[in-house]
Amino acid sequence: MPGDAEWMQPLPIRRITANREVSLPPGEWPMTLGPAAQLVRDGLVPGRATVLVGENGTGKSTIMEAITMAYGLNAEGGSIHASHQTWTSESMLHTALRIERGPGASRWGYFVRAETMHGLFTFLDSTQAGRDPAFHRLSHGESFLALVDTGRFRGDGLFVMDEPEAGLSFTAQLSLVGSLASLARQSGTQVIVATHSPIIAALPGATILELDEDGFHETTWDDLDVVDHHRRFLQGPERYLRHLVD
Repeated sequence: MPGDAEWMQPLPIRRITANREVSLPPGEWPMTLGPAAQLVRDGLVPGRATVLVGENGTGKSTIMEAITMAYGLNAEGGSIHASHQTWTSESMLHTALRIERGPGASRWGYFVRAETMHGLFTFLDSTQAGRDPAFHRLSHGESFLALVDTGRFRGDGLFVMDEPEAGLSFTAQLSLVGSLASLARQSGTQVIVATHSPIIAALPGATILELDEDGFHETTWDDLDVVDHHRRFLQGPERYLRHLVD
């Protein structure tokens, strides 16, 4: 977690706390998700880079979506100015959160999520004025990396990515890690990423939070289940495949 010196840095999110004016029913989704209930109960102090890791259904995307919406970003991706929407499916978790900003922090931010990237690129292609590539003419991975290479990801701000590894090759994931590491080194920038990829989770200097049905806890890259499983699989795929194939 950030130290005393970092506490006064112009970070877009100094702390996430509960909005005491909103109470979500504890027996209804999303409060039935352990990590969501913990976030409201205990809050979160994100560092310059934070990585969320966990199995499907543990609440990674729900939490990422809530943080970005509480910050003022579009739930389907984009900046604080994006207004595109294809389907209303967001939880009310964002209403139960408060964002405390660092002194003099930038209000800029950008959100990309794997499940809505097609809609985001449609929005960008329909509104761009020549400064962007034609995203839909590129492959999924190429369009993602091209987006990160635009001015949207330069300067201070909050940059949030939900499962950015989708569509990215091994080398492309390494390239993204390099870009995220460069962003996180800027004094007024924060990066928050949710991932299933041990490559993305290896983001240098990041605080790693592992989610399970009970909540989330800080851990190390070496202790992540996903890292252990990938290592074991690469060392002997048959140990996993024999349970799936007759």
